[in-house]
Amino acid sequence: MRANPSRRRSWPDGPGIAMRLIFIGPPGAGKGTQSARLTEYLRIPHLSTGDMLRQAVRDKTDAGLHAESFMDQGDLVPDDVVMDMVRERLERPDCRAGALLDGVPRNQRQADLLDEALARSGMRLDVALELRVPDEAVILRLAGRGRGDDQPGVIKRRLESYWRQTRPLLDYFQKRGILHTIDGLGTPDEVFERIKAALRSARGEVPLSGEAPGS
Repeated sequence: MRANPSRRRSWPDGPGIAMRLIFIGPPGAGKGTQSARLTEYLRIPHLSTGDMLRQAVRDKTDAGLHAESFMDQGDLVPDDVVMDMVRERLERPDCRAGALLDGVPRNQRQADLLDEALARSGMRLDVALELRVPDEAVILRLAGRGRGDDQPGVIKRRLESYWRQTRPLLDYFQKRGILHTIDGLGTPDEVFERIKAALRSARGEVPLSGEAPGS
């Protein structure tokens, strides 16, 4: 029986196109909410490095076994190991039509390794989406959750670390012409409309009436 298209897609104007994207944004920017919408809209898998790491360990893949040796010691998993895991995941059939990478790359070395991994598989990174939210708004959002690690001082240090690692990546993707910065303030629906407009801009399409390019 043929699948009912209406059941395969919640977003009636979803393009169903092949795209490989990364999501960049500070903690509290709303990446989780928008990632769920975006992967359903594009009908591509959402590849979270944390989830991939845990799955690779459970599946006992080469990368998973290597990563586990570091995790058991409480050490950070090296970039090479993380990117081996990402490469393994990208080579699976469900990623041939695209994927949304979340949590990688976190630094320039990971970005270089990602480019190499994609090139070896005959693929490339199409779009880097930056979800931009002012630090003051992030602090208010996270402090409102009431978690122990969401105290203003801790949040500020996390943001400082984020910008220290991420700013060079933003410059790198800007020079490649694939960076689109999205205003992350507003309702989830408003932010998602900006993301869709940015994707149309990335494909060279004319935005719909009332939509502004997100770059």
